[in-house]
Amino acid sequence: MFGVADYGAFVAAIIVFLAIPGPGNLALITSTSKGGIRGGLAATFGIIAGDQVLMWAAVAGVAALLLAYPAAFTAVQWAGAAYLAWLGVKMILAKPGARPILNIQPRDYFRQAGLITLLNPKAIVFYMAFFPLFVDPAHHQGLVTFGAMAVTIAVLTFLYGLAAVLLTHHLAERMRANPLVGRVLEKVAGIFLLGFGIKLAVSK
Repeated sequence: MFGVADYGAFVAAIIVFLAIPGPGNLALITSTSKGGIRGGLAATFGIIAGDQVLMWAAVAGVAALLLAYPAAFTAVQWAGAAYLAWLGVKMILAKPGARPILNIQPRDYFRQAGLITLLNPKAIVFYMAFFPLFVDPAHHQGLVTFGAMAVTIAVLTFLYGLAAVLLTHHLAERMRANPLVGRVLEKVAGIFLLGFGIKLAVSK
């Protein structure tokens, strides 16, 4: 299909990658618990937008540029790590009744989820290595093939995000009846964000 080899395996691989716990999933959960379905969907579109930028950057060869200039790669890596850690620390130190760390306007959820996605330079390298696995050299159609992959990833991300948002919203409604549970989960989310930031900073 459009020069994509084993399209079914490609779809299955993307679904598996989406389900792996990471900053993006945490952004979806936190945004939904704070901003409801609108906040969660805004975060979903932020992740999709960030992913599209990274995918096309990979196609354009940015991954090779980053690998050729390690200083540039390291700078972006540290920027992403610092942003995640900053969000995590703010959530850990937030006092009861304080303004939510992830803001209440959908555009803020969109921007923050997009930044979390964009500030992970390893994602560009991942796409650079992942795409060739599913390109059929005999039927490759250039940008059409990569476009089909990008659209597929966007649709799957939206469907996954929608399911995650609806489930999280359902659980959040119950948690609002017990503010203590919500505060504990916010601290836990902050610890995970801080951990993701540290992991991104120290990983080779």
